[in-house]
Amino acid sequence: MLMRQYFQIFTVAAPIFILVTALFWSPVLWAFVVVLPIISLGIIDMVQEKQTIRRLYPFLGRFRYMLEAVRPEIQQYFVESNVSGRPIPREFRSLVYQRAKGARDTRPFGTIFDVNRAGYEWINHSLAPKHIEDKDPRVKFGGDRCSKPYMSSPLNISAMSYGSLSGNAIRALNKGAKIGGFSHNTGEGSLSPYHKEAGGDIVWQIGTGYFGCRADDGGFDPELFRKNATLDAVKMIEIKLSQGAKPGHGGILPAAKLTEEIAEIRNVPMGHDVVSPASHSAFSTPTEMLEFITKLRELSGGKPVGIKLCIGRRDEFLAICKAMLSTGMVPDFVTVDGGEGGTGAAPTEMTNSVGTPLRDALVFVNQALIGIGLRDQVRIIASGKIFSAFHLLRVLALGADAANSARGMMMALGCIQARSCNTDHCPTGIATQNPARSKGLVVSDKAQRVANFHQATVNNLVELLGAAGLDDLDQLEPKHINRRVEGTNVKTYAQLYPRIEANSLLDDEKLPEEWREDWLVANAQNW
Repeated sequence: MLMRQYFQIFTVAAPIFILVTALFWSPVLWAFVVVLPIISLGIIDMVQEKQTIRRLYPFLGRFRYMLEAVRPEIQQYFVESNVSGRPIPREFRSLVYQRAKGARDTRPFGTIFDVNRAGYEWINHSLAPKHIEDKDPRVKFGGDRCSKPYMSSPLNISAMSYGSLSGNAIRALNKGAKIGGFSHNTGEGSLSPYHKEAGGDIVWQIGTGYFGCRADDGGFDPELFRKNATLDAVKMIEIKLSQGAKPGHGGILPAAKLTEEIAEIRNVPMGHDVVSPASHSAFSTPTEMLEFITKLRELSGGKPVGIKLCIGRRDEFLAICKAMLSTGMVPDFVTVDGGEGGTGAAPTEMTNSVGTPLRDALVFVNQALIGIGLRDQVRIIASGKIFSAFHLLRVLALGADAANSARGMMMALGCIQARSCNTDHCPTGIATQNPARSKGLVVSDKAQRVANFHQATVNNLVELLGAAGLDDLDQLEPKHINRRVEGTNVKTYAQLYPRIEANSLLDDEKLPEEWREDWLVANAQNW
């Protein structure tokens, strides 16, 4: 047995020894070792039929594909400036990283933004600034209709499902929410064990697949809903009508990708495709939707229930407004998602060319609720691209009561904007189900970073309020934000987005002309 092992070692070592010796004494053999692989690759390129470049330019054509593969990294790290990157410039990526790590986040030598370019925005400060003691402002969700209202932070974690994010990423986000005292939206993938582990506040999102409250036929199961909705950690319920990443588009999880764990979490059977339709089956009209909201509020024990949508046809949201007026039933909040998209992977056309951008959508929803006289009964949440306190301040000035951030929170976890969320090859272990990658994400460390980013952003929001001479969030108005339109033409948000008169949609004589067509078309009994 021992002799056999010696023989095996000799048969491997001897040829290696001979080859190394020959190479040492013969430069010709060295050249042969280099040239032979190149010739082999060239022959392979010439005979393959899938890529014309490689057929016409054997071996050399491969460099084109190599450079293309690393182009995003070269662009991000060596080409783009601190303010030119897309979708998120380095200036704000760095800011999130610094605040998440608790590192110095100040900037020396002045701003790097071109303050004279069209689109530059700023807030006017006051010569009588205020010192605000309360560094943790709260917003109440749920009025007289709710027996269990929720006192929310102005900044929270936006909807991201387990499945799109790894278990460790969900754990870290929820633990960060627990540490910082803010909420964590589950996304439509339902409540997973990873959402419940740390005990952070939860906003449970219910999509068209009704995951977590799904009957055998794919419809809504009220008893399953009651079971999850009455958990102490669940503070609010959000019905997703559409999302900015792919508005008007459903989804499908192929049976081949359905694991037993996900099947249990979503309450779906193994061996079948899991379909999220483009629209809900529990209701089909604005009035029926409000009845469904009322039902969920009762089943949850009196918790706030709202809707999330990306604004498309204006008359359809106005139909919801008319249904509120005719039934007396209202959602506790409306989450407005921008058509710019978010963390969700989507068809290119959906991401680039469908849905109203956040700023325009937010203004429209706020104005519509003012126009029907119900703005004081419905809270508004803005969802999209919140990386700094000024971003947060801006959406609050435009009419939001609070904001959700997804990509900002992902960057607090360590996301490097590799844009491989849809490939399962996320290099940071966040947007992947690959255990070899996700185990590198240390929950305790990343949770603290999420809490740090939230705290620093809200603290700086309070500083901006004080600098503007304001005492609290309720005093913030569109007039406080300025935008350079072009050249020396500077306007406030109040001038760019004139405020609609309260109850003006209810009076034909006061009905603004630009609202008339959509308002008259809107029907509470029909989308």
